[in-house]
Amino acid sequence: MKARLGDTLIAEAGEDELVRIEGNWYFPPASITPGVLVESPTPYTCAWKGAAQYFNVVVDGREIADLAWSYPDLKDGAVEKVGTDFAGYVAFAKDVEISD
Repeated sequence: MKARLGDTLIAEAGEDELVRIEGNWYFPPASITPGVLVESPTPYTCAWKGAAQYFNVVVDGREIADLAWSYPDLKDGAVEKVGTDFAGYVAFAKDVEISD
C-alpha cells in the first residue's frame, strides 16, 4: 500500500503491515519516507486511543498542516480493542491518496 500526496510518496508498506482503524489505514513508522513529516503542535486526544501527535506533510518545499497523525502512547485497552499494537503508526487525512 502507498500513501501519496500528488507525486510525493509519503509511506509504503505491505497491506499485512498496516492496521485499519475506524476507516483509516495506519502505516508502521519504518514505512514513512524520511523528511516528509514534521511534528505539528495541534492537540487532540481520543477517548480510547490517547493523545495524538499530528504531523505536517512536506511536499515540494511546502508544509501542509495536520495531514497525518499517530498515537505514540496508547491508553490502556487500546491494543486489546484493535487486536494489535499500533503505537506510533501513522494515519493520513483524506487529501492523502492511499492505494495498492
